[in-house]
Amino acid sequence: MTPHEITRLLQAGMAELGLSLPADAPTTLCRYIEVLQQWNRKFNLTAVRVPAQIVSRHILDSLAVAPWVHGTRVLDVGTGAGLPGIPMAVAFPERHFTLLDSNGKKTRFVTHAATVLGLRNVEVVQARVEAYRASEPFATVITRAFAAVGEFLGVSAHLGAAGTRWLAMKGAPPVDELQALPAGFRLLAVHVLKVPGLDAARCVVEIDKT
Repeated sequence: MTPHEITRLLQAGMAELGLSLPADAPTTLCRYIEVLQQWNRKFNLTAVRVPAQIVSRHILDSLAVAPWVHGTRVLDVGTGAGLPGIPMAVAFPERHFTLLDSNGKKTRFVTHAATVLGLRNVEVVQARVEAYRASEPFATVITRAFAAVGEFLGVSAHLGAAGTRWLAMKGAPPVDELQALPAGFRLLAVHVLKVPGLDAARCVVEIDKT
């Protein structure tokens, strides 16, 4: 696919999601896909290598949770190749995103990508989430394919406070994982997502502290 075709696909997907994003967001995200593909030739950052699939399975999938992200300080736990943090940072330049991962190869890529894209609202941190300390609680703590819901809450509990939302991106609703949340947490909702171009079950689990 050409950059123009990728950009048009991104524009169509964003419109289908009902998102009103900065005018340059599709072009910036197209550039992110290019950088991701360049690094993928040497490092296994993602098994998804076809541009159209990267758009649906990574970019639009990340942006589909936008309605439930709130506040100005957002933490992406286990960001990997920068997902969902990079697409979110492009979409919401007024928010600050901390992208956390313990893998040095992945944090080097995310740092490079954020620099290439000119994202001034991104901080990349290489650390294990349970060892990471922040100067103040985050408004939203989000993760995508990081761990079971209970484990995610357990290792990141110290990074939020009353009013913080924890968002766990999942495939089908993880009924078993929601049976025993750690003490002090409350399930708010399981939002079923419809990701343009993705024929697979997707949802986001929304949780807060009691």
